[in-house]
Amino acid sequence: MHARHPLQTLWPRLWLLSDERNDKGLEQALRRLPRGSGFIYRHYHLAPEARLARFARLARIARARGHWLILADSALTAREWGADGVYGAPLMLGPRRAGLLMLATAHNLREIGQAHRMGADAILLSPVYPTRSHPGGQALAGPGFLSLARLAPMPVIALGGMTQRGALRLQWRHWAAIDGLSLDA
Repeated sequence: MHARHPLQTLWPRLWLLSDERNDKGLEQALRRLPRGSGFIYRHYHLAPEARLARFARLARIARARGHWLILADSALTAREWGADGVYGAPLMLGPRRAGLLMLATAHNLREIGQAHRMGADAILLSPVYPTRSHPGGQALAGPGFLSLARLAPMPVIALGGMTQRGALRLQWRHWAAIDGLSLDA
């Protein structure tokens, strides 16, 4: 791993992102993650009340396992729901909020720069490998990911087609997955 930022070693090594595809197995997946992993709750497909109820159930498990809990929503909602931080595209995150972590998505150098200007604490750089989320999309592949990650002034979490095997091949310590950490991965 090429840690470029002193906080890189403090961040969870593994991150699980919620999605409609992996919803049925999230409770078990959260329990299987090593203590102190990260969980990014998205669940955009649910109506607001159902989304909050599902978050509350999953948050209990995540907290019991010592996982970091990040919400893909506004800082106001993250505070109201008791999340540790927010996740999203740099320009959608809004102004920085004291006491909340800010994780931004990035796919290229321009978005890394936007995340830096917005004060993101870390970025999820993707897609490293081909994914079901973006079929036919252009993957960064190992060298492309590593080149961009080395330019980022904040910790970088690899995302997109990631599995344990892919993380070992990439030789990158911090990675996230939707399908790659599900029960059938």
